[in-house]
Amino acid sequence: MSESNHTSSTHDDHHSHGGFWSTYIFSFDHKTIGKQFLWLGLLMMIVGGLLALMFRWQLAWPVEKFDTAIWGLSWLSDENPFLPEGKMGPDVYNMFVTMHATIMVFLVVMPILVGCFGNFLIPLMIGARDMAFPWLNMLSFWTAVLGAIVMSWGFFVEGGHASAGWTGYAPLSTVSDYTGVEWGQNLWAISLFILSLSSLMGSVNYITTIINMRTKGMNWFRMPLSIWALFITAILGLLALPVLGSACALMIFDRVFETAFFNPAKGGEPLLWQHLFWYFGHPEVYILVLPAMGMASDILSVFSRKPVFGYRAMVYAMSSIAFLSWIVWGHHMFQSGMNPALGTAFMMTTLVIAIPSAIKTFNWLGTLWGGSIRFTLPMLHALAFVILFVVGGLSGIYMASNVVDIYIHDTYFIVAHFHYVIFGGTMFAIFGGIAYWFPKMFSTYFDSALGKVHFWLTFIFFNLAFFPMHILGVGGHMRRIYDPTQYEYLADLQPMNVFITLAAAGMGLGQIPFALNFFGSVFSLSGKLYKHFSQIFTSLIVGFISYKSVAFLLEGITKPVITNTTRTISGVVSIVFFIIIYRYLVRNMKIFGELAVQNPWDANTLEWVAPTPAPHGNFGPELPVVFRNPYEYSVPGETEDWAPQTTPLKPQADGASH
Repeated sequence: MSESNHTSSTHDDHHSHGGFWSTYIFSFDHKTIGKQFLWLGLLMMIVGGLLALMFRWQLAWPVEKFDTAIWGLSWLSDENPFLPEGKMGPDVYNMFVTMHATIMVFLVVMPILVGCFGNFLIPLMIGARDMAFPWLNMLSFWTAVLGAIVMSWGFFVEGGHASAGWTGYAPLSTVSDYTGVEWGQNLWAISLFILSLSSLMGSVNYITTIINMRTKGMNWFRMPLSIWALFITAILGLLALPVLGSACALMIFDRVFETAFFNPAKGGEPLLWQHLFWYFGHPEVYILVLPAMGMASDILSVFSRKPVFGYRAMVYAMSSIAFLSWIVWGHHMFQSGMNPALGTAFMMTTLVIAIPSAIKTFNWLGTLWGGSIRFTLPMLHALAFVILFVVGGLSGIYMASNVVDIYIHDTYFIVAHFHYVIFGGTMFAIFGGIAYWFPKMFSTYFDSALGKVHFWLTFIFFNLAFFPMHILGVGGHMRRIYDPTQYEYLADLQPMNVFITLAAAGMGLGQIPFALNFFGSVFSLSGKLYKHFSQIFTSLIVGFISYKSVAFLLEGITKPVITNTTRTISGVVSIVFFIIIYRYLVRNMKIFGELAVQNPWDANTLEWVAPTPAPHGNFGPELPVVFRNPYEYSVPGETEDWAPQTTPLKPQADGASH
């Protein structure tokens, strides 16, 4: 073990107070860089979410059958290159599906979970001044910005953006004649190459910092599970991202220099791309999910007022998941003509990887069992993470079986599974992490009342949108089809497509309270006008959603005309919901911008020992010394139900620290 008790002079050059540009733009401070990653991810989340809503509209009301424009876009001219008169063609549909997934995976979840929380939390939670390489840390963020700019540029080039799916399967992605896309696909590959470099810089920094810069007393098994998760994630990224970068480089060579790595017409091997992509891709799943697991573990322990059940087992389970993630990639390729013996081997390794995930799930339940649970906003998101991750994990067991997966692989069953694991898992952890660490990040509180309205809208409409996709998949509904009404055998499933689109719209509207809360809290908009606007606008959203929901329940989702009786009933229900939500917000919302106390959650980990706001260098002249593990809650003999890691042990509490 390597511990460090660096003095503040180590980073004086990086932590000196400068002007606006050096403090907020080209900052070396890990906290500022973490917040920059957060802003980047939230901005791209808006783009990715809007793309999803637009192609979902097409799936509900295909333009060939209904000849209707996407809601709100009928004003577009017929010369618009993407949506003439607001209507979507099949090429644009493929582009939007491709870019929605690409943006959400590489420019939302990774920048927030790994970039934001990794940068912000690691030095604070291990008792360090900053990252090991502050300059490299700053370069990592601006490289990610460059990748985002290059990715966004693809929307404005002739022929449009990449449309070969987010997995970029060759030869569809490598031969322009198949999709009609020229530089859009090139920019897609170049952007992913740049983003892989950014993540590699972060991985090197995270690993070096955690190994070398832990404060005195912070041994390996006194690290919070969030840090363990980020450490393992960094190792996965260090090994997996060069594979993605290499594959993208080969794609660029094929497209620009007419090499033949993946083009079968020239003797290339298209399956080579699949092997390269998924050899990266399955560790990538855990690069996305492992930080969420660590953060949820910390939040569950804090608000259960109990130690994490089986702390070491959780560490070993995460390590096992990381190791096994390298030998399961073939289950993405059961349809590729794989030798049945090899397919059976991948099936067995995929089933085995469910074991450490199950261990973590039961340990989360053990943490909750018998606890003094506080249903705070972060706790609700952490509980949602556990629930949705379990649903996604259970559906994954079906796909581990090659004989089942061959039938369901190219159906909406996969879309449902993926979103329960990635959206349900990572996004609720992101929202929970923002609410939990918001006081330390921004020195103000994230309003709990407004946050709970956002939580319930997101949780309810997420399940309404994605759970029915399991049914679509079992019914044989293919994914990545532009117009489901072209297939006679899917006619009976079309109302479910409409229902899913409406639920997705409800989930999209449900993000507006989060935006109001985030901006009001970050910028301390303490005036009564903004507070009243947030209360009224959020209540109107809930009222509108309830109006539409009741109308569809009474009349059916496919009926074009709504009767006066339905309008009356729906109107009454919407007014009731408006009044309920408005009264709740008026009674419970606090003033935006209220300064946070140092440790609002009575938590034990080191970031809550640092002042709020945390200064440059984090801890003042002396670094904290650690005496305990991070989860000593409700320890017998202690005067409080929490014992910070910096509190020296009492003789009667010795047994609790091991």
